[in-house]
Amino acid sequence: MSTYRVVVTDQVFPTVDLERELLHEIDAELVVAHGDREKVLELARDADALLNTYLPVDAGFIAQLRSCKIIARYGIGVDNIDRDAARAAGIPVTNVPDYSVEEVAAHTLALLLMLLRRIPEGLETVRTGAWTIDHVRPLARLSELHVGLVGFGRIAQRLARSLEALDITCVVFDPYVSTEARACAPAHIRFVDELDALLESVDAMSLHCPLTPQTRGLIGADQLSKLPSHAVLVNTSRGPLVDTDALIGALLAGSLRGAALDVVDPEPPADPAGLAATPGLHVTPHTAFYSESALREAQRKATSQVIQGLTGQPLDYQVN
Repeated sequence: MSTYRVVVTDQVFPTVDLERELLHEIDAELVVAHGDREKVLELARDADALLNTYLPVDAGFIAQLRSCKIIARYGIGVDNIDRDAARAAGIPVTNVPDYSVEEVAAHTLALLLMLLRRIPEGLETVRTGAWTIDHVRPLARLSELHVGLVGFGRIAQRLARSLEALDITCVVFDPYVSTEARACAPAHIRFVDELDALLESVDAMSLHCPLTPQTRGLIGADQLSKLPSHAVLVNTSRGPLVDTDALIGALLAGSLRGAALDVVDPEPPADPAGLAATPGLHVTPHTAFYSESALREAQRKATSQVIQGLTGQPLDYQVN
């Protein structure tokens, strides 16, 4: 009989061979749960640790865990886990905050450039048999543009370095960035103290916030109305940051030129094709995080937190 029992609450990876190999070193058995919440709970109640991706782990779920010593999430965000309830139960929660920084920053940059250079309009021009620049006018030089970054964590900072190489000015709103960090920022970055100040001064906006009660619905009709009508929006962070109905309304009304989303609310959407059919809206199916290397890194780092938690070692990424 194994010393420990680790349950994967929702398996989304091609295999969990890496997890099994790593956990074998501490004599831990890995069990992959399948089915609905109740079926997962049947396995999780007496588990020593949980590896989690998307399954909601709320206070009611946590209250039924009898032996759990750590809940490790494979991804960056932890909005699907009740961290307060876990803390009250004495269960550390960890994430993997640095596993797909390169991928998400690159995906965001690609979406931004696609919108700013009006690539979709150019492709559609040729697809319809025309050959003209009329449908992509007007275009500004990238070096004349201001891109707003809402949130300035690892991904936004990496994106800002890429934008610097293109001579694009970044306008940043993040109330949690220290005065010292602001003072050390490169010259192409300008910080503002209010979201409205960003909205009114940018040609594009990219969201890089965690989903919290304070950021849910952060970008709604009022905020969208403050953006210039030629502006575009990109969200590769969390779907509920944006009021989707308000975004579609702004695009249809012409008060926003374009938007690109890698995350939506709800996810998956009930009608993906219908959503993507909105004029000016471009949607990718939550792929910004993905590369084969990123997946392996997430699996390895999440499992390492479980091993450290079960063997009494300090945790690298505790979030509660």
